[in-house]
Amino acid sequence: MGNQLDRITHLNYSELPTGDPSGLEKDELRVGVAYFFSDEEEEVDDRTPSDCSFTKEHSPAEEGPFSVSEVEYSAFCSQECIFSKLRENEDLNVYSVKTLLTMCKPGDLLELVATAQAPHWAIYEQDDQVIHLHKGEIRKDSLLEISNGRHGRIVNNRYRYRPLPPDLVMQNAVGHLGLSSKEICWTNAESFAAWCRFGKREFKAGGEAHSAEQQYFLKVHLSGSGVHTLVFRSLEDMIRERRRVDASGILKELSLVNGGKE
Repeated sequence: MGNQLDRITHLNYSELPTGDPSGLEKDELRVGVAYFFSDEEEEVDDRTPSDCSFTKEHSPAEEGPFSVSEVEYSAFCSQECIFSKLRENEDLNVYSVKTLLTMCKPGDLLELVATAQAPHWAIYEQDDQVIHLHKGEIRKDSLLEISNGRHGRIVNNRYRYRPLPPDLVMQNAVGHLGLSSKEICWTNAESFAAWCRFGKREFKAGGEAHSAEQQYFLKVHLSGSGVHTLVFRSLEDMIRERRRVDASGILKELSLVNGGKE
């Protein structure tokens, strides 16, 4: 395929390389304009490891696996499940970064998690290097250095879309290294990393046309208060609200289905 990923600097919407580079994505008519955003979230900050640990019982040096308390979700587009983070269906245990690195393969989706923060996502390259969106720039960093005491896990199956081959995942990630600020069209690290792995334009801000027929439903499983179902017009909107809940633990009064509880 060669180096066919152009650096996005001044292209209009029709020229954006938003399609699945493997050709797996359906050839659908989409309208809109290109919107470029910098990363809204200071996800990887300068807190000390003790500030970012989950509980006093777990230190960053512990290998894991161990369980953490976190909000669980499932998400649907129409009737199709596109996202699942449910302990009953998958392993949500986390590991120290040193242990995590022994488990990774190039092209893996990684998630760093800590209390009262939105999770930080990255694409694993090799050795301890990851490619991620941070502070408005797509960059390559050491996972050990950016973890700041956070624990992590591999989340290749969190989204239910068909993944691209590892070499195309890496091509997506490497091809955008160095882009910053108004040159990018992802609003957070998760959307960028997920786009690299799945190649779906829906992960880009402004990447899909809104229609009354297509809606996204997010089921939020809050301990002690049942399941709340929220409806969104785009995947990007849904991701941003879910990450806000992860960071704050508070569910906004958004568009609720069936009064918000089931």
